Amino acid sequence: MHEIDIPAEVLARVARYRARRHMLTHIDPARTAHLVVDLQNGFVEPGAPVEVPVARAIVPNVNRITRALRAAGGTIIYLRFKTDAKALADWSVFYDLMFNGIRRDEMAAAFGPDCHHFALWPELDVRPGDWVVDKTRYSAFVPGTCDLHERLQKAGIETLIVTGTLTNCCCESTARDAMQRNYGVVFVSDGNAALSDAEHNATLSSMVTLFADVMPADDVLAAIPATKREAA
Repeated sequence: MHEIDIPAEVLARVARYRARRHMLTHIDPARTAHLVVDLQNGFVEPGAPVEVPVARAIVPNVNRITRALRAAGGTIIYLRFKTDAKALADWSVFYDLMFNGIRRDEMAAAFGPDCHHFALWPELDVRPGDWVVDKTRYSAFVPGTCDLHERLQKAGIETLIVTGTLTNCCCESTARDAMQRNYGVVFVSDGNAALSDAEHNATLSSMVTLFADVMPADDVLAAIPATKREAA
């Protein structure tokens, strides 16, 4: 698990212009979704093409939040990063400039729709009725990457709890764009995973300052009403 370290000066800055440290301490399950970002074999499995070792450690916290919110009547959404022919063509700056040819081919082979590494990590608590949404960009809110925003609006979702990997890539990108689309965002400090503590904490500092309510899993669970839900 990451060692959480948000600098005191960052928290002091937040305290100067925010009425209280945590903005979203009472979660309305009917209007809340848990976004589990890219916890797929290709990111979580040992030796995977984009292995994030800490991602395995956060799965219990991710599942605790999922079970609590689901039991309280909330929505659970699993996002999957997909590399298909259209993505390769439409996002050429990413696949052709950011990567060399070998890495580009590895991504296509790993995250194609029917590939082993594209599948969700088997230890996730996925149930019938949960949403599974495929995206082709870091952020699930980039126009054309998927229909997540439209589905959330139709379902009356106003608050998003964000967990997954990588903290400083797909999770951060999705959370930033969600806040700017007027969703309240809870970014779970011990429910996201990066490749280093430094990268993880840099994102937490940005999130708490401008984009999200940063909470550990225990605080998120405390904010979900216990009525109608089983013990997490």
